[in-house]
Amino acid sequence: MSDRPEILSLARLEYSPYVDDSGMIPESPFQGKVGVYAIFDRDRVLQFIGYSRDIYLSLKQHLIRQPQHCFWIKFQTISRPNRMILETIKEAWISENGRTPPGNDTDETQWTQPIDVKPLMTDEERTAYDNAAGEELAQMKLLKKVSRRVEADILEQLKSRGVQMELRFNPKLKETGLLDLK
Repeated sequence: MSDRPEILSLARLEYSPYVDDSGMIPESPFQGKVGVYAIFDRDRVLQFIGYSRDIYLSLKQHLIRQPQHCFWIKFQTISRPNRMILETIKEAWISENGRTPPGNDTDETQWTQPIDVKPLMTDEERTAYDNAAGEELAQMKLLKKVSRRVEADILEQLKSRGVQMELRFNPKLKETGLLDLK
């Protein structure tokens, strides 16, 4: 008997809401589960396919990084972490989709890396940052301020969608101009 799980067709999997009626990412099917997941936007257009040792934690990160694209999810779990199996499922789903989703192509960094707030600076913030060149502490304080502004924007966007879960950002990263969950 083979240890390799059957690769479920993406088309045959059910859509699950990314955020449930209580404003939370459902813990029960995802928390602590190893698997592959496909994220869809409001119109159910595939945006990203990823895999994780804990799908729930990954979904939280994606929600803050790309809140405008996280509305529906399809997933397949496996019993034990195995990168080869996870990659095989991911590639099968991308192939089945007929084209690479933007989150696995041109927008991959935006889905998989902490949010860099530097490109989101206002002209005023950019000028203040550039004027503080050579003053590490002043630049760090400004990056922290910009990070807090961007964080507030993200949280407001999520609140307007009815998201109720507590999302804590890593305070140390803010000093470097990056936002990610703790």
